[in-house]
Amino acid sequence: MNSNAQDVRPAPPAPGPLLPKGRLTGPMPWVIAIMMFLTVLVSAAGLALDTAARTLSDQVSDRITVQIAEADGEIRDRAVRRIVSLLSGTEGVANVAIVPPEQLSAQLAPWLGSDLKISDIPIPALIDADFNVPQDQRNARIKALDEAVRAVNKSARVEPHARYLAPLARLVGAIGYLSFGLVALMALATGAVVVLAARGAHATHRATIDIMHLLGATDTQVVSLFQRRMMLDALFGTAIGAGVALLVTVLLAQGLHAVTSDLVRSAALPGTAWLMLILLPVGCIAVAWLSARLTLQRAMERSL
Repeated sequence: MNSNAQDVRPAPPAPGPLLPKGRLTGPMPWVIAIMMFLTVLVSAAGLALDTAARTLSDQVSDRITVQIAEADGEIRDRAVRRIVSLLSGTEGVANVAIVPPEQLSAQLAPWLGSDLKISDIPIPALIDADFNVPQDQRNARIKALDEAVRAVNKSARVEPHARYLAPLARLVGAIGYLSFGLVALMALATGAVVVLAARGAHATHRATIDIMHLLGATDTQVVSLFQRRMMLDALFGTAIGAGVALLVTVLLAQGLHAVTSDLVRSAALPGTAWLMLILLPVGCIAVAWLSARLTLQRAMERSL
């Protein structure tokens, strides 16, 4: 063995970065993506239900229907004419219209068969009208109007749409508010994820942070370093989750437009709702930024 040969040793590995560069390996971006996906979908559902409840309330609150359940066709026709004249001369009642028998037959066809003839069974006559009366006078005026139409024909009665559809509107509205509550909970959960990630990063790199302090780095510089890394992760997760959720929402909105039911189509999202959905990722980024900054600042203060 040559004693003059120099002993060659491998160079020590270069120190790794303070924070890992990969954005696809850590759990935080994917957790934020899942939370953002659910937040956008729940928000879209809440906004759609709120719009449906408002539309339903506006459509039925000022509408009434007079039903004449008279078996004799001649008597029923005379009662219809007299009640139409009565409604047309009543203050606050407008747009009086008799529901065509063909429309009633078409609505009953799924249950009674398509070959149904309107003359085969005694179907009640229906008269629709707008009822523009102040809210504090509505019940008394409806009661008086009901007594007036009963005086024309004892089988006639006034049916305000709001009385029957108000519980449905309240249920739809309550589900919408529940959706907004879930959005708030998921925002808190997103902030909690960022807080846990910030605490874990601080604890993992505590020794490196102490060395940085000895070299003259300030708490603000260290916090900025961690915060920049975490904001990149949050941006990545938010972009993925929000993008997929908005795509799903657009596909569902197109499906709603294809449905013929007025009740289902009333849940379509207006333009302001789409704007709110687009702004949700900005709110998520703001929550992540604030959570990371406050958590890291408190961790640095405790480590002094």
